[in-house]
Amino acid sequence: MSTSVTLPALGESVTEGTVSRWLKQVGDTVEADEPLLEVSTDKVDTEIPSPTSGVLLEIKAQEDETVEVGAVLAVIGEPNEADGQAAAAPEAPSEEAAEAPAQEAAPQREAPQPEAPQQEAPQEEAQQAEAPQESEKPEADAETAGAAPAPSSGGAAAGTDVTLPELGESVTEGTVSRWLKQVGDSVAADEPLLEVSTDKVDTEIPSPTSGTLLEIRVEEDETVEVGAVLAIIGEAGAAAPPSAEPEPTPEPEPQPEPQAQPEPQAQPAPQPEPGPQPEREPKVAPTAKEDARPEQHGPATAAAPTPTPVAGDSDASYVTPLVRKLAKEHGVELASLNGTGVGGRIRKQDVLAAAEAAKQEAEAAKQAAAAPAQAPAQPAAAAAPAAAAAASTLRGTTEKMSRLRQTIAKRMVESLQVAAQLTATVEVDLTAISQIRSKVKDDFKKREGATLSYLPFIAKAAIEALKVYPKVNATIDTEEKSITYPEAEHLGIAVDTEKGLLVPVIKDAGDLSVGGLAKRIADLAARTRQNKVTPDELVGGTFTITNYGSAGTLLDTPIINQPQVAILGTGALVKRPVVMSDPRLGQVIAIRDMMYLSLSYDHRLVDGAEAARFLSTLKARLEEGDFGPEFGL
Repeated sequence: MSTSVTLPALGESVTEGTVSRWLKQVGDTVEADEPLLEVSTDKVDTEIPSPTSGVLLEIKAQEDETVEVGAVLAVIGEPNEADGQAAAAPEAPSEEAAEAPAQEAAPQREAPQPEAPQQEAPQEEAQQAEAPQESEKPEADAETAGAAPAPSSGGAAAGTDVTLPELGESVTEGTVSRWLKQVGDSVAADEPLLEVSTDKVDTEIPSPTSGTLLEIRVEEDETVEVGAVLAIIGEAGAAAPPSAEPEPTPEPEPQPEPQAQPEPQAQPAPQPEPGPQPEREPKVAPTAKEDARPEQHGPATAAAPTPTPVAGDSDASYVTPLVRKLAKEHGVELASLNGTGVGGRIRKQDVLAAAEAAKQEAEAAKQAAAAPAQAPAQPAAAAAPAAAAAASTLRGTTEKMSRLRQTIAKRMVESLQVAAQLTATVEVDLTAISQIRSKVKDDFKKREGATLSYLPFIAKAAIEALKVYPKVNATIDTEEKSITYPEAEHLGIAVDTEKGLLVPVIKDAGDLSVGGLAKRIADLAARTRQNKVTPDELVGGTFTITNYGSAGTLLDTPIINQPQVAILGTGALVKRPVVMSDPRLGQVIAIRDMMYLSLSYDHRLVDGAEAARFLSTLKARLEEGDFGPEFGL
């Protein structure tokens, strides 16, 4: 008895969903609770599990099709039901194929008499081998239509479409940054196939099924809409027909035969493309983004010999962006590692272990050389700046702007065009915060696993000030002549990544303590730099903080992140002699920890006096330094 798979309720106010990708095809066996398909809504992307075990008999909602909650997506039944449908399906193609050879034979009989001797033998062979031709005809039809693989009629020639899935709310297109596999490579289900860049996030697109990459439809740096077909994955046997069919070519006499064979050869024609594909990869590698450039040369050179080894070697040669980043940060040479992952793939743990081993070796060597050679250590330290000052390899080159850089450029200019922006600055004495940090930061690090920097204290004080001055947390719509005051403070934190500036958002930041903010900031910053942040975590902010002081900048005028009306910039913390008033000594000069805080605001909504009051409240809260009770002080 068959069971219907329906679209379940996916959340409050969600009334419909779009099928992003089918993880199973008709005829596949599925287990209860095994993911069947991926569905995207305006709030969440999720997998729909199978309600029962059986065989997928029918798919009723195709990819990119939008259906209401409760609509039937597919039908699952018993294996014998699938056998009945599979047995009935080939009958029609076989009858059509039986008529096709008869129609093709007619023109051959009408051919001129002198050519008859050359064609009689092929005709007799065609009649004797009628059954094989019937099976080859549906193969060609299946290739032409790009249908799903059918086990009984050359399903190896058919493939599964790899489409660009929904990557987040309001994301309608994406740009192929880099192909991680090439035509002819073996891929496993859920193995990363390519990297795609959008105006919100860069991500990897996994393979929907296991098989061989038969065709790449979208080249690198090409932009396509969501739902577009990026590649075709099928069985390895699909690559066999082009090598088997050239056998008639050594026979120069039967010239009509090659003309009768173009139909099966027409579709395998794209298969010769694997030749150009490997040649493109070294071409693309030099044009990769500057931060990924050193790592790209390693995989590129290793990718050349991969056609000769076993397919598993291609899996081992792939390295995730996180692993590449860790290797770069720790100075680990990926080519020197033996991966412990599936198929010998290098994992994060391999890089960290190699980095720790190198660190221990360096410390041992340092300790061994410390006693007899302390003097040469100073020249070595003096030589370090020379290495750091090495000229960039980008000098004298031109590269294409990444999708993220184009988006940043566009939005920054739009912000300046839309808002009447100006910046107010105050100088804040953070000595009290420094004293708290020095007492609790080590215990906090051990207990929570996050660094207790100055930023969580500033964020907490800013959130408290936003509650007092809600205009700084509001949005303005001049066309509607309206001002919207959010009921919560959603704090954006600007994060500097290798690919550009991103602003993940801490939702409901007003409900968090300093320690909670420290953990959330550390988590979001780490996942953003590792390209693991979701698109929904990059939207919805009401106020933003940017920490340009981490790079040593004292003062800046940050640009507002639209549609917000204000952004706070934190400068570098410096020790400076400051005149202070002491109750007993009067005015004295003391060394204090000082920082400039700059607020850029939209004068269409926030007046200068309002901005000044906001900054004064923020300054007073931080200089007061009354955060000790939270840490037991």
